[in-house]
Amino acid sequence: MISQDPFRATVRAEGARLYRDLPWRRTRDPYEIWLSEVMLQQTQVPRVLARWQEWLERFPTVAALACADTADVLAAWQGMGYNRRALALKAAAETVCTDYDGVFPSDTAALKALPGIGPATAQGIRAFAFDLPGVYLETNVRTVLLHHFFPDVPGVPDRELIPLAASTCPGTGEEAGVPFAVPFDEGDTPRSWYYAMLDYGAYLKKTIPNPSRRSSTYTRQSRFEGSRRQKRAHIVRMLLDARASGAGALTLDEVRAGVDELELSAGRERVGESDVVSILDDLVREGFACETDGTWSIA
Repeated sequence: MISQDPFRATVRAEGARLYRDLPWRRTRDPYEIWLSEVMLQQTQVPRVLARWQEWLERFPTVAALACADTADVLAAWQGMGYNRRALALKAAAETVCTDYDGVFPSDTAALKALPGIGPATAQGIRAFAFDLPGVYLETNVRTVLLHHFFPDVPGVPDRELIPLAASTCPGTGEEAGVPFAVPFDEGDTPRSWYYAMLDYGAYLKKTIPNPSRRSSTYTRQSRFEGSRRQKRAHIVRMLLDARASGAGALTLDEVRAGVDELELSAGRERVGESDVVSILDDLVREGFACETDGTWSIA
């Protein structure tokens, strides 16, 4: 095992130097922290700063989100990408309210059982809301571990990084596969440790060739312009606009005309009817839209 003490000293020092005073770091509310974790998965910090606060003004508690209309949740999420995440947020909020009386669980398995919450998000909630140890392996944490322990090594799998994350997080013990508990230094807790890792990792990505690209999990973001994802997002926005205007539902011809307008304005060809129908079928199946008598509306 590589000696961890110099590494931990470096991370603590760099974390203190680079600390970012972000609003979700001033709370211990697991709902607010969970929301920040989901928003930050694909969106840059400056944009999340505005949208996180806007969301909380609209849905201030997990109960408010659970009770909200699906259309209102989707409308609030517009511009954040991946509308599925908005539906997962609402579904998880409903489960927290029905199964846990509105109180977020702190157990890893219980968190991972909630819709849309994977291992990293679960540990982010545990670390930042409950100050509990564990393996929080997200892109900035990967960057730090790859930079220090795997310089110039390509295709590093997470199974090589997980023991390092576990054996450096304060308080982690056998529950994370480490046969000893990592000691706490003064002022050193899972919450403060992972904030330091995040800030140091963000700094490294700006100052050196991004080490996270050497992770076996790294994939380049697929092109959005002209993609099926863009057409899906555009149709969801059209259905939301129809609801807001009072029109309620759109016919297939209206949906197709809206998608064609998007494509033609970008210099691309019109979309085939079968492609539009396929997207609409997916949106209905996934709970985004409803179809009634040949018209479609937001769910």
